Amino acid sequence: QTPLKKANALIAQMGITFLNAYVPSALCCPSRASILTGKYPHNHHVVNNTLEGNCSSKLWQKIQEPYTFPALLKTMCGYQTFFAGKYLNEYGAEDAGGVGHVPPGWSFWYALEKNSKYYNYTLSVNGKARRHGENYSVDYLTDVLANMSLDFLEYKSNFEPFFMMISTPAPHSPWTAAPQYTKSFQNVSAPRNSNFNIHGKNKHWLIRQAKTPMTNSSIQFLDDAYRKRWQTLLSVDDLIEKLVKKLEVNGELDNTYIFYTSDNGFHTGQFSLPIDKRQLYEFDIKVPLLVRGPGIKPNQTNKMLVANIDLGPTILDIAGYDLNKTQMDGMSLLPLLRGDKNVTWRSDFLVEYQGEGYNGSDPTCPGLGPGVTHCFPDCVCEDSYNNTYACVRTLSTSWDLQYCEFDDREVFVEVYNLTADPHQINNIAKTIDQEILEKMNYRLMMLQSCSGATCRTPGVFDPGYRFDPRLMFSNHGVRARRFSAQSLQGI
Repeated sequence: QTPLKKANALIAQMGITFLNAYVPSALCCPSRASILTGKYPHNHHVVNNTLEGNCSSKLWQKIQEPYTFPALLKTMCGYQTFFAGKYLNEYGAEDAGGVGHVPPGWSFWYALEKNSKYYNYTLSVNGKARRHGENYSVDYLTDVLANMSLDFLEYKSNFEPFFMMISTPAPHSPWTAAPQYTKSFQNVSAPRNSNFNIHGKNKHWLIRQAKTPMTNSSIQFLDDAYRKRWQTLLSVDDLIEKLVKKLEVNGELDNTYIFYTSDNGFHTGQFSLPIDKRQLYEFDIKVPLLVRGPGIKPNQTNKMLVANIDLGPTILDIAGYDLNKTQMDGMSLLPLLRGDKNVTWRSDFLVEYQGEGYNGSDPTCPGLGPGVTHCFPDCVCEDSYNNTYACVRTLSTSWDLQYCEFDDREVFVEVYNLTADPHQINNIAKTIDQEILEKMNYRLMMLQSCSGATCRTPGVFDPGYRFDPRLMFSNHGVRARRFSAQSLQGI
């Protein structure tokens, strides 16, 4: 059972599925900023979903937006560009220019004001506000986005190449399914993997504070959410089918690349965290990535380590733009899409997140104290100020490893060997070889300060990797790295 049968048939089976596709930050705004800029969060400086965290702020608009890949496609490559859907969570905020702000690089702009909704929302239509109500036939957002996309394909110029970015909020909360799909998947529940509803021992305190076992009401809540998420995706599946059919009718399907992906994963009950994202584990940082298009053989899978920072460079590469002229951290996937032999590829990438928390206490959970947030259901908190971490995720012929450091009082370290422990139950930080720890710590330090080409240097398990222990501040255990306080001062 899957809600994306059409996407599977029309994109995956006609092209390539990347089995190891990741986001460098498991949260909407930083992740979307990484897609648009081709940069890690420490280079685009969007750290969370708030204006203060640089989500769609004036600073973002001034420093990053003019250099996004759609802006380069339009100005440098002569593309007509189309955007429809959720842009950045704070888009349309009054302090950031409201819905009148149309980012550079878009010929046609249909962007949702603020965060995910399905009804009763406002769209910026090329900078003018358009309100929508709650009549399914004219207002259901996924279908509205589909219809706007089909209109663009109908009326666009045939003399210029085109790029479309359709960004459905689905399957984001509030998980409002189209009426015809509200009865679907009645027997589906969240997956019961070996890390479901267990105590996350040997993990950072935010995981340890989760209540185990979860209450029946929490389990029912997360199962309902899982089911509703699937239901909302049925409309996304319909959108994909309509678009592919339209491209086929227009005679454009065979010379169009189609990418399908997401901005983050999601957990439902793993380590007894009821429902959210923002964690460093596979269930939050791993995403689907399916691509079909010219030169891509059907029914392929690829195991290379790819990230959403690669999407911008890939699309610019397809358009013939010289990637050396960009400041992007990612790599073009085009050689992998074409099946080129002897491609030199990365063996690791960076995951980084700066935790969010409120100064005040949550009145519904008075026992928790300040600094935490998203404490629902059952006063289990999904985020906090010191849920701030950076990881190296390594995938090479010899190692499938994740190494993480927390910026908290404990300077907590988590290390997982995913070959032996795919569900990341056992933190091996205290038992793994000290030399590997030091190398990973040094590599993390390198990646956290990388920019452009230096983000693509050989990882710890590449033959070309060079490690000089003298560069470590200490050879006695893992060096503590403080990386959040300064990260915004460099702007």
